[in-house]
Amino acid sequence: MSTSEIFLIAMLIIFTAPYLIWRLGRTEYFAPPVVVQIITGILLGPGVLGTLFPDYYKFVFSAPVILSLNAIAQWAVMLFVFIAGIELDLKQAWTHRRESGITAGMALGVPLLFGGAAAMGMLMFPGWIGAKALTWQFVLGIGMACAVTALPILILLMEKLQILRQPIGQRILRYASVDDIAIWGVLALILMDWERVGKQVAFLVVFGVASVVYRWLMARIPERDRWYCSLTWLAACGLGADWSGLHYMVGAFIAGAVMDSAWFDQKQMDWLRHNVLLVLMPVFFLSTGLRTNWQVGGAAVFIAAAVLLVASVAGKLIGIHIAGKILKWQPGESSLVGWLLQTKALIMIIFANVLLDKAIITNESFTALLVMAVASTMLTVPIVSPKLARMKEIVFRSK
Repeated sequence: MSTSEIFLIAMLIIFTAPYLIWRLGRTEYFAPPVVVQIITGILLGPGVLGTLFPDYYKFVFSAPVILSLNAIAQWAVMLFVFIAGIELDLKQAWTHRRESGITAGMALGVPLLFGGAAAMGMLMFPGWIGAKALTWQFVLGIGMACAVTALPILILLMEKLQILRQPIGQRILRYASVDDIAIWGVLALILMDWERVGKQVAFLVVFGVASVVYRWLMARIPERDRWYCSLTWLAACGLGADWSGLHYMVGAFIAGAVMDSAWFDQKQMDWLRHNVLLVLMPVFFLSTGLRTNWQVGGAAVFIAAAVLLVASVAGKLIGIHIAGKILKWQPGESSLVGWLLQTKALIMIIFANVLLDKAIITNESFTALLVMAVASTMLTVPIVSPKLARMKEIVFRSK
């Protein structure tokens, strides 16, 4: 068979298998389509499919096919991160800066410390730290992976729970927006290449100047032209960041972060995000699954994932409860906010992909982080739904 035919077989599997699992298994309550796609990607990777059916795996996921899939995945994830950057509402975060700063700081700082402690424990055993990593890069990277909140997936889950446009939903978006800036700032610090620091400084200077010009231009052209200009801007920023050694995904995020969501119709933005998730991101999930590995030993990877999950969940909940005490929140609010901010899935997987690309973590560490991200995201809706119901009942009785 030709490479094109095998590529289309792979695409057939990518789009059919998750949909059938989601629909026939009725997983919506605990595993929305995005989570099912991620899990399917893991199952189709070398750790599962490659072990059970090695000949079939090598036939379908040959080097040319993987190269094609990775190219699609690269553009898909750039678009997704770009949209996440555009949707940051930093003006609202600044308006409520005390509350947002305290909550976001605790939501990020405590799980970062817990995750860093878990990373120190992982360093006691071989096979976890990447070949090009310094100790502080590995510890900070693992710690930040435990602290991540996936803003785009959080939006999808809050839409499902019907609280996105309510005051509590808007508050949670503010906290996640502040954390998103910190997450990508820390990633840029981890990726700082002191041998190429001149290139990186030059890129940031040029980016700063170009951003001023770009913002001036975007405010003066029709909305239909803004979409074309924004894609050009995305490709240019991704290229510049990758050339300087910061990674193209850092470029994609800052390209979106300097833009105003008000430049675009919100319905069109929602439509674009939905269709990127529908049409392109399943390829990224599959390419992510192809990078999973259990060579250290299946038990060791799952033990590491369990430790990281405990660090992530406990750290986030403790941090939010501290913030709730400081800000004198109503009973139950801290737990609700803490569990919603557990949503990691996409952004953490993207974050971990960058760490793997730069050899800061190994495939085994990546697999443990991936399992942790999926588990924490799957916990969110089943735990939050009854909490929301109880809070609504309390409000109803008080009236």
